[in-house]
Amino acid sequence: MHPKKMVMVLINLIGGIAVLGSYAFGILTHPNASQILWGGVPQTIRHFYTAGMLLAATGYFAFSYFILFRLHPEDTRVTNQFGFGLFNALYAAILLPSALWMPLTFLAVERSSLAILWMVRMVLVIVGLASVSLIAALLKVMPRQSLWAHRVALVGSVGFCLQTAILDAILWSTFFQV
Repeated sequence: MHPKKMVMVLINLIGGIAVLGSYAFGILTHPNASQILWGGVPQTIRHFYTAGMLLAATGYFAFSYFILFRLHPEDTRVTNQFGFGLFNALYAAILLPSALWMPLTFLAVERSSLAILWMVRMVLVIVGLASVSLIAALLKVMPRQSLWAHRVALVGSVGFCLQTAILDAILWSTFFQV
């Protein structure tokens, strides 16, 4: 496997374990986690999150498939300025801050800290901006080894972005209060 793809696999393994581990730890250590994590998010929009999470997870697999199995690191160019490493940076910018979301949210609530809540919001903005950047990178990536896989990756990245940039970074951040 190409070294840049190995880095991507490691980012996904470490970042994925960190995200899922932070979620598991948060849920196990906070019996009322679901009530805390919804905060002031209105009941009327919560059902969008269920659909959004499923869409985001499916989208993540779709664009990851394209990037890992259809792009060749030696040939990959994004706007003639960036290579395959851009995707590694974007994955890191998505996964590492995502692992901080739940622990910081619980900390903000436990301490009634507006400063920590702003840190949570910044984490969500970073993830949202990285997911928007991922769409832009996928739109500009060349060469596209498989047109169908590229289209599926684009659709998946849009679904992922709807969750991270719209539902999380904008809506959740707007409604969540400590």
